[in-house]
Amino acid sequence: MELLEQRILTDGVVKEGHVLKVDSFLNHQLDISLLNEIGREFFRLFQGEKLTKIVTIESSGIAIAAIAAQYFHLPVIFAKKAQSKNIDGEVYSSVIRSYTHGNDYTAILEKKFLGPDDRVLILDDFLATGKAQLGLLDIARQAGATVAGIGIVIEKGFQGGGDHLRDAGYNLKSLAIIDEMSPDGIIFRR
Repeated sequence: MELLEQRILTDGVVKEGHVLKVDSFLNHQLDISLLNEIGREFFRLFQGEKLTKIVTIESSGIAIAAIAAQYFHLPVIFAKKAQSKNIDGEVYSSVIRSYTHGNDYTAILEKKFLGPDDRVLILDDFLATGKAQLGLLDIARQAGATVAGIGIVIEKGFQGGGDHLRDAGYNLKSLAIIDEMSPDGIIFRR
């Protein structure tokens, strides 16, 4: 998606440790016009999948999933990264290692929101090593749901998570795949 790639080149900041900051438009401050184009593109890529729900993980995936859901006319459910007092039923859970934060957390999703009749699209902002996506896939497996696709806004192709998921047979579509990045520049996969 050229619009997204241009925005990454213009406003993205590469930090030490292969961290790409896109907080000025994607995951802290939100550029709603760009998110609308991202949602439209995910709809174009996955509209034939007979989906019932969109699944993501808090917090950065929520805005992306919510805007995309408008095009699909589907509900969004998101896994929470912490137990809270307002979770009142049985939950699916999966332990996930955060690349960005360097720690483990348990993602939880109430069982009443996801079941074996669901065909889901997993959406998220980043894919690096694929741990968050594997956690959501594990939750979908526990629910008996079918994962019809995985949509990623920015994939760090050099970290291998996307290759692993594609090799496992998942219908993974990333809007921008970065093959190399440093403070000197970013090279996108073509």
